[in-house]
Order: sequence, then structure tokens, then C-alpha cells
Amino acid sequence: MSDLDQLVAKAAAFRALHAGPGMLVMANAWDAASAQRFEAAGFPAIATTSGGVAISLGYADHEQAPVEEMLSATARITRAVPALPVTVDLEAGYGLAPDEIARRVIEAGAVGLNLEDTDHHGNTGLVPAEQQAEHIAAVKAAAHALGVDLFLNARVDVFIRREGDLESQVAEGTRRGRLYRAAGADSVYPIILSDPAAIRAMVDACDVINVTVRRGGPLSLRAAHEAGARRVTYATSLFRDTMNALDTFATEIRADLPT
Repeated sequence: MSDLDQLVAKAAAFRALHAGPGMLVMANAWDAASAQRFEAAGFPAIATTSGGVAISLGYADHEQAPVEEMLSATARITRAVPALPVTVDLEAGYGLAPDEIARRVIEAGAVGLNLEDTDHHGNTGLVPAEQQAEHIAAVKAAAHALGVDLFLNARVDVFIRREGDLESQVAEGTRRGRLYRAAGADSVYPIILSDPAAIRAMVDACDVINVTVRRGGPLSLRAAHEAGARRVTYATSLFRDTMNALDTFATEIRADLPT
């Protein structure tokens, strides 16, 4: 089986994990070692965290890291867990053209990607929904032309911006989500949305929904499942928990130094 055939098979397996009736839960890796730990724990697929990857490389989140370094980190992760599908958090695409996004994600060995609708390099805040839908459609078409049906998780950032009340956020979130799904997005990701009723509204509007859960956070895995979410990821929270643990270790070592 060729490398492309293997990637196509892995992409199909990843897509099947979203079909239910259970919920796909992925811990977000930031390097090869964390991905291998999550594989050993039994996770069926790996998602990357852009924040964790960027910070581990010495950069800030939100497309402050060079795309070459981010994709090289993805390639190291896919090599470290060759049996598992990997989906990459590509933020808003780092300014790459749609065909370049598809090609480079596939070359890195990933079978899916997140694309968010925040404009990191301009003054518009959120990319206009219709423009983002066209971008999504172009990325999906480019991936198909390369022979891989990349699983595109369209992140909706109205909730993280916290503009207006929850009702208005859900209205705009569902509007965007419907447009993105019609454009070919395979799932919609209303990041940080934790209200079960609001999640259910997004599910009813967009079907396949990815929600964020974090340890000790307001939304539990059970509540996410009951609200109809098909997929759960942990964003940067596990990376930050690990860094907090390292801070504790370092403080303990310093406190134990002989005087």
C-alpha cells in the first residue's frame, strides 16, 4: 500500500470515528512525546493544539509561530503515532492559499485540520462568514484534487470573542455554522461554548459539533454527550496543566537546594 493509500485509509477511519453513536474524545498533543502518551492511554486519534505547539517552540499562540515550524511539529507527531489519525490545528491557515493548506497538511501526514474564522493579521476581528465559507470550500476542493478527503473542522469564534449575550452569540454561531457546513466543512467547532442548551442548538443547526472540555471545567464529558456533541477536544488546557505541574516541580527543587 502506498503512502497516499495509507493516508486515505486513515482519513476514512478518522471520519468513521465521528459517526457515533459514541463521542470521539481526543487529547490535544503538542509534540511527539505527548502524542505517544495519549496513544498509550488508548485515545483512537490525536488532535494537535496550536497554542501548545507554538509555546513549546518558543512562540506565542495566534499564528505568531512560523508555519514551517508548526507543520514540521505536526509531521513529527504523525511519525511518532503512525497507527493513529492526526488532525492539525492550523488556526486560520497562516496566510496560506487553500491549495497550499491542503497540500502541506497532507504532506505532514495529517488527515484533518481546524480552520478558524478569526482574522489574526487584519482589523476585521472575524472573517466575514461568506468569505470564510468560500475559503473552506476551496480547501476541501484542493484536498479532493490531491486524493485525500481531509476532515475539516470549522471553528466558530463568536463565543470566544464574547460579543453580545449568549442568545445573540448562538444566533450568529448557528448562522456561520450552517454556511460552513454547506460549504463542505465536516464539523463545526464553537470553541469554549459550555452551555448544554446552546450546544444542543448548535447540534440541531449543524449536526456534527466539536466542543471543548477541560479538566475541572464547566462542561463535563457526560454533559457534552447528552447535549449531542460528536467530538470533544481539550484545546491548550492539557498543555497548560502540564506546564503548571512543571512549575511546581521546579519550585520544589529550588526550595530543596542546600543553603
